[in-house]
Amino acid sequence: MGTPLELEPAPPPHRARTGVRPAPPSQRVSLPLLLSTLSAALVLSIVCGAGIGASGLSWGEVLRHMWAGLTGGSISQGEVPAYTIVWELRFPRAVLAALVGAGLSAIGVAVQAMVRNALADPFVLGISSGAAVGANAVLLFGAFGALGLWALSTAAFLSALLAMTLVYVIARTADGLTPLRLVLTGTAMYYGFSAVTTFMVFAAERGEAARSAMMWLLGSLGGASWASVPIAAGAVLVGLAHLAVSARRLNALAMGDETAAALGVDAGRLRKELFLVCAAVTGAVVAVSGAIGFVGLMVPHAARMLVGADHRRLLAVAPLAGAVLLIWVDILSRVVLAPVELPVGVLTAVIGVPCFVLLMRRRSYTFGGA
Repeated sequence: MGTPLELEPAPPPHRARTGVRPAPPSQRVSLPLLLSTLSAALVLSIVCGAGIGASGLSWGEVLRHMWAGLTGGSISQGEVPAYTIVWELRFPRAVLAALVGAGLSAIGVAVQAMVRNALADPFVLGISSGAAVGANAVLLFGAFGALGLWALSTAAFLSALLAMTLVYVIARTADGLTPLRLVLTGTAMYYGFSAVTTFMVFAAERGEAARSAMMWLLGSLGGASWASVPIAAGAVLVGLAHLAVSARRLNALAMGDETAAALGVDAGRLRKELFLVCAAVTGAVVAVSGAIGFVGLMVPHAARMLVGADHRRLLAVAPLAGAVLLIWVDILSRVVLAPVELPVGVLTAVIGVPCFVLLMRRRSYTFGGA
């Protein structure tokens, strides 16, 4: 039996609350081996993300231009177009995909513990639909035009913070934040903000702006640049660090407020911390990538099947798995119907729905005790 703050083996009543049945120790993958494999896969995936595309560049060229960009090396005049494709377009896009995938996966783990609901994901709080309002204001009506390239990210992040504030104010009671009120309030705000964005699309003039708005609503990394990487990197790294430090408390919270209190964890205070961290990270990644669904729902469940329900292990595996997954989904979005680019969110749904159905069909995995 593990330490008191671990979820293995979780008592049946709490297992029903979280909807998660931990994998038996005998069925888990070796954590060091899994982390090493995922880390190597991440590096390889980033290289592939920089090398695969419509332009026929050899892998030697791709690696040479990546090395030149990383080290500040020189290139010939004739190599400038290829260097621009690799270093200015594909490489930052692959890095941003990794950051967004890692952030959504880690926040998915945290949200599921915070609301004790295995079907929750980073968008259950209504933050993504709130960010969509600001993004559409820029894409459709030219709001924040004075900020230039930063207009879309700034507007999306600010509207995400506004959505976070509204959800917090509405859901909070004298007893603090409760899982049920958070889920219900976030769901209601999601539909409310979605209605606003739909109205904005219909009110705007038809054309390329409306198409760009729809691409953003479905998730896209087409606008990735090195300027957008620091926003996502800062938010994701700080969020991951906070969640890693809080992993033991997350174990207690996932077992219920009464159990958490018995273990010396203030569930109300921890839930407030998690709410702020989840909202900030979700707002930051949505601001640079749009609303990409299923990653924060699917990856945490897959990680639990591999390493169990201990959040110390989950928060090590899920971000790496999410990063690798989103890089390859983004690659597919560029090549499946090339030169037309598919929204990333469409492919995550196409991949996520059957995978999630298979998870639910497994006898060793339960959802909500059903």
